[in-house]
Amino acid sequence: MTWARGMPVAPKIPTPADDLRRPAPPGRETPPRFGGVDFDSLPDLIPDDTAYYRRISADTFLPTLNTQGAWNAHEQHMAPVSGLLAHALTTHEPRPELALARITYEILGLIPAIPTTIEVRTIRPGRTIELIEATASTGGRPVVRATAWRLSRQDTTEVAGGEPSPLPSPDDCVPWRPSEIWPGGYIASIELRHTPDKQPGTGRAWIRTDKAVVADEEVAPIAAYLGLVDTANGMNVRVDPSEWLFPNIDLTVHLHRDPLGGPGHWVGFDTQVTFGREGVGLTSTTLHDEGGAVGRAEQILTLRAGR
Repeated sequence: MTWARGMPVAPKIPTPADDLRRPAPPGRETPPRFGGVDFDSLPDLIPDDTAYYRRISADTFLPTLNTQGAWNAHEQHMAPVSGLLAHALTTHEPRPELALARITYEILGLIPAIPTTIEVRTIRPGRTIELIEATASTGGRPVVRATAWRLSRQDTTEVAGGEPSPLPSPDDCVPWRPSEIWPGGYIASIELRHTPDKQPGTGRAWIRTDKAVVADEEVAPIAAYLGLVDTANGMNVRVDPSEWLFPNIDLTVHLHRDPLGGPGHWVGFDTQVTFGREGVGLTSTTLHDEGGAVGRAEQILTLRAGR
């Protein structure tokens, strides 16, 4: 394991579907498999200068090289999948009088970098409160499920308050090229800056991208914003990942206002990583945009000794 500029060079770490891998013959590692998919046999992703996905049918999207994960060349990173699901939710039976206030993503396993189908439904309709769901599937198997609460918009200016202090401006932060350390097309697609006071397990950072969630489509700012939030886990690691493994198996975001988002807009993280004593960790992040705090994100971690 090596370190560069104070950050670890990424190892191959387990995912939520790690237990589904077949035993490796002596002397070599078996390519990762999930749902019968041999990841190393999948076709290479196609480079794209503008977007993470291209729509190829009414409900199916082709991932581009910009979605590529850090752990396998034929796996999608969770962040762009989050944006794609948020895009599907915001375009499902639009309700401008309701705010998307909470979204939870359940990561059901490895996410093959192949055409991805999105299904959306309303679980609990309502005049002022509504619950909707979107599921991403590859090869006929669900890989990520998202549920979102929409809440009635009201004028509460009279009692508004309690927001955390704003982050330092991106202009006052230190540029860092994560692609110099972390592999994968998604990491290469983002720009990152962090504050000079960054410490293991805690730190403040800004990230942005010039890529659209879906090519040639109007994407709501909130959906584009959510497409970067999963990056929070891994930007402020507590320990050397070759010694301890800490993948997140979910992502929950609570928002008290709509964030600004989209190509060129900054997403701000004020992150604290906590490791418990019984194999569970938590990455907790106060989320910001250029206008200040917008909400919080929580990611539960499965914490394991390296092997």
